[in-house]
Amino acid sequence: MTINLANLLFLGGVCHFGILGASALVPRVLAWREELAKLRPLCRHLVWTHGAFIVLVIVAFGVLSVVAAPDLAGGSRLARLTCGFVAAFWLARLAIQLFLFDATPFLTNRWLKLGYHGLTAVFTYLGAVYAYAAVFAGGTGVMP
Repeated sequence: MTINLANLLFLGGVCHFGILGASALVPRVLAWREELAKLRPLCRHLVWTHGAFIVLVIVAFGVLSVVAAPDLAGGSRLARLTCGFVAAFWLARLAIQLFLFDATPFLTNRWLKLGYHGLTAVFTYLGAVYAYAAVFAGGTGVMP
């Protein structure tokens, strides 16, 4: 059985939009309104600004992957560099998820636990697929 890399990248694009849906719950689940109110205004605004820019980056990754999956799978220098950056982004996020974050106090019900572990799986998928595309894209576009 062969798997088309462009289809995997397209699915990766769809996953980016799923991540955005999950991230919309973060401010409520982590009680950001109360927690960030304890910060000085500049620090509070920096957190929201950084969050907004991360959302824009994830939207860009999703749009690029959905609209241009065959191009990303084509193996051009730009495609490989783009996929390499997306892979590095998600592999770094996965490392943070596994080795830095302790979400245990917030995983208070089965849905939050499922969502957290589901995100871990999605970060793994994105890191693996985009890393593969960065290194091996081009040729037939078909994975053995």
